[in-house]
Amino acid sequence: MADAELPLALSVGDPSGVGPDIAIAAWQARDSAGVPSFYLLADPALIAARAHRLGTDIAIAETTPALAPGVFSRALPVVALAARFVDSPGRPDPANAAGIIEAIDRAVADCLAGRAAAVVTCPIAKKPLYDAGFRFPGHTEYLAHLASLHTGTEVTPVMLLAGPDLRTVPVTIHIALAEVPKELTTDLIVATGRITAADLANRFGIAKPRLAVAGLNPHAGEGGTMGTEDERIVRPAVDRLRQEGIDAFGPLPADTLFHARARAGYDVALCMYHDQALIPAKALAFDEAVNVTLGLPFVRTSPDHGTAFDIAGKGIARAGSLIAALKLARVLADTGKRP
Repeated sequence: MADAELPLALSVGDPSGVGPDIAIAAWQARDSAGVPSFYLLADPALIAARAHRLGTDIAIAETTPALAPGVFSRALPVVALAARFVDSPGRPDPANAAGIIEAIDRAVADCLAGRAAAVVTCPIAKKPLYDAGFRFPGHTEYLAHLASLHTGTEVTPVMLLAGPDLRTVPVTIHIALAEVPKELTTDLIVATGRITAADLANRFGIAKPRLAVAGLNPHAGEGGTMGTEDERIVRPAVDRLRQEGIDAFGPLPADTLFHARARAGYDVALCMYHDQALIPAKALAFDEAVNVTLGLPFVRTSPDHGTAFDIAGKGIARAGSLIAALKLARVLADTGKRP
């Protein structure tokens, strides 16, 4: 099967959240929203039960990745997991951890084996997984672990939030804010900048990506009067990136980095911590922004929101971000290339 004909592999995420809801809604919008062919890695019985709970009369076809494109127009293709799920919308259950992880594992394996064009993941919640023994900080780090296992090569993952008007990258990701100054290093910023520049060129087709590098402290430290990290850590990283031919500039005050005129001057904002990157991305395009993991040997995207346990199974979850993630995954898989 040619790459352009391969379906996308969609992992269901935490079934107690909105993953099943938005997967069903995305399939229903396949024609109106131009959703590309995908198959859902899930427990078929739970998907049928969730569709019934949502009052949605849809056809569900238990299938294989190879056969999924042929049934996509008439039924939601579901590739069955070995694990079975507890059907408890709004109430996360550690008993579902095995199936949640299996769905991710199999999506990655399918993509690396040439059975899927890209990996798209519905949201997971960390605490139920931690309660079941999962020891990775989040999706991003676990995907890097799987990529390293499959390829035998160490992989450094980089989280990119991509919306219609803004791309942001957090250098540090799923750690407490108090730990950021301890974990932030010049080498980490340089490595993140390199991967970001390479994937924006090779996956997104931006020939000479412009990287605006945010400062860690208010006013980017204001010459060391509000913390010394920007001069000691961030500025040397910018200098090294520029020496390598990467169009990076900063450190820049984060409070003036995200308005429209500022955004016109760069292709991505390299931010020093999670919320510095994700707050502007979600504020500008909550229903359209997509989480993309850079640095992997395969394309991975996901919605930019969480499990939303409080609205699971109620028929009010919006599928816009998942639809955007599916469409972007298709574009990146079809047009992107690795160096």
